[in-house]
Amino acid sequence: MIYIGTSGWQYASWKGTYYPSDVPQARWLEHYAEHFQTQEVNNAFYRLPKAETFVRWAERTPDDFVMVVKMSRYLTHIKRLREADEPVQRFMERARGLGSKLGPVLLQLPPNLQAERLPELDHTLSLFPDDVRVAVEFRHESWFTDETYDVLRRYGAAFCLADTPRRRTPVVRTADWGYLRLHEGKATPQPCYGERALDRWAETLAEVFGREPDVFVFFNNDPKGCAVRDARLFALACDRHGLAHTRVPGPRDVRVAST
Repeated sequence: MIYIGTSGWQYASWKGTYYPSDVPQARWLEHYAEHFQTQEVNNAFYRLPKAETFVRWAERTPDDFVMVVKMSRYLTHIKRLREADEPVQRFMERARGLGSKLGPVLLQLPPNLQAERLPELDHTLSLFPDDVRVAVEFRHESWFTDETYDVLRRYGAAFCLADTPRRRTPVVRTADWGYLRLHEGKATPQPCYGERALDRWAETLAEVFGREPDVFVFFNNDPKGCAVRDARLFALACDRHGLAHTRVPGPRDVRVAST
């Protein structure tokens, strides 16, 4: 199953392009969850919510909803993977408030953090419970080695595929599930993706993962409503390549802003 969603949902620019003007911001999550089955909680990276906030999110979303949570930058960017025990424990204690709706956890490493921290990454991954999937997004090319992939495979962690006009990761599979982040396309209006680019990604997922494993795909190109529109177009590309996917908005539910 391809789980399709966006990175975050609280974007003011989506009012009028995705969120109807008569839907208050306090109800945006409910509106989003009607159209999507998964969400990457991006704001947890900047400030880890309290446990009760995760509980409320779980209460406000349908039974089939899956919330993927981005690890706090305190561990990845401030501690730089050192002394990970307490940050991981605190993170999990709070994220568990989602109950059965807790999906994978995303670790996004800083662009200047190099693979000399592989032992720290190994230890960090060992701290997560066996029932929690973890994906790692590497942003320095020194990590793209067999040694890194072996560590990920040891813990069943997914190598996060990532795409921008300036950076594209290798296409590597390290787990029985996958993760893809689409940060910025080159179509008009920017930062939207073009249909051919989305079709190529759907084809790649079909080739690398087949049609059975779960693959989480999140659009992080939120300006102008591109993320929501591209999620719908990507679902159509998945259809063409025989990939089952989660719900997405219909053509009348979203438009992109021209400016």
